[in-house]
Amino acid sequence: MEGELHEQEDAIVLEQPLTIIVNGEEFATLVCSPEHLDELVLGFLASEGVIRFHDDIHQLSIDEERGFAYVDLSVPLAPASSFSKRFIGSCCGKSRQFYLLNDVKTAKTITTSTRIRVEQCFALMNTLQNESTVFRHTGGVHNAALCNEEGMIIARSDIGRHNALDKIYGYCLRHAIPMRDKLVAFSGRVSSEILLKASKMGAGIVLSKSAPTDLALQLADDLHMTVVGFIRGTTLNIYTHPERIIV
Repeated sequence: MEGELHEQEDAIVLEQPLTIIVNGEEFATLVCSPEHLDELVLGFLASEGVIRFHDDIHQLSIDEERGFAYVDLSVPLAPASSFSKRFIGSCCGKSRQFYLLNDVKTAKTITTSTRIRVEQCFALMNTLQNESTVFRHTGGVHNAALCNEEGMIIARSDIGRHNALDKIYGYCLRHAIPMRDKLVAFSGRVSSEILLKASKMGAGIVLSKSAPTDLALQLADDLHMTVVGFIRGTTLNIYTHPERIIV
């Protein structure tokens, strides 16, 4: 009846900190969903410019109970200042801003010739939403998927938007999946950080049901990336490099 309280069980999304130790030194602590943590660590370190390939890691072990990931590198680790120093520079000669020095080193200008149809944009976004069981049960995670022209390859969820993409990146590194002909479908807002992560992966097209930011679109334009947002129902917005979208 109206005005009455009812007690019931509800599914709650899991959240935990994960501290990454690189070569015996604390590198970063991520707050994440405790799933696919090995992929998260791989993708995060690649996005930060610590590694480029899976073989750059000599050993990776995860203590899930205590919330630690231990990484021993087979390549030298760059100075700590490279990963946190603010940097204002140019992107493709156009005075765009990279805020961190490692972004300058790791962001990629995209040259892919991959094209998809508008109908595929809708289909991929619908597939991403239908595959997101954790979101349907909890409403508390972001979802990302690696796709190609034929459909979805792999999907990952996390409480952190960036973490979801890092898990996709880590999966690609572990399985040596080339990104040149791939695209990313994403459930959340396309910020500059999300755009840069997709660039570092090498994905030329980013699809989202939500909105992009102005800096994300500036970077996408300069990095030759296609951003499609507000993919909902039967409408979408193509913001940058529309030549990859077949109408």
